[in-house]
Amino acid sequence: MRIFHLTAEQAWRDAEAAGTYTVSTLGLDLADVGFIHCSQAEQVSGVHQRFYADVSEPLVLLTIDTDLLTSPWQLDRVEGQSLPFPHVYGPINTTAVVRTEPFRSSAST
Repeated sequence: MRIFHLTAEQAWRDAEAAGTYTVSTLGLDLADVGFIHCSQAEQVSGVHQRFYADVSEPLVLLTIDTDLLTSPWQLDRVEGQSLPFPHVYGPINTTAVVRTEPFRSSAST
């Protein structure tokens, strides 16, 4: 399965240098939350609007192949949401990230 994660470009560059990614969500680390928040494809826009709309630094969208993850992951129900959200319960090995692309919301194009 392919899951997605929005992050600051610099956070991804740091992860590439380290070999693992540990940012859970904007301003929070895996150690703070216990998992890394991810999205299904149809959830990415909503996540951007809710959490990243005011972020001025460049963002990237990570495409993660769950078959390549070395940490466990699962789909978790979130109250008020129709689709479950994927969460990764450990660091994301950078080799599981099969695509990175600059993220631009549809509102800004």
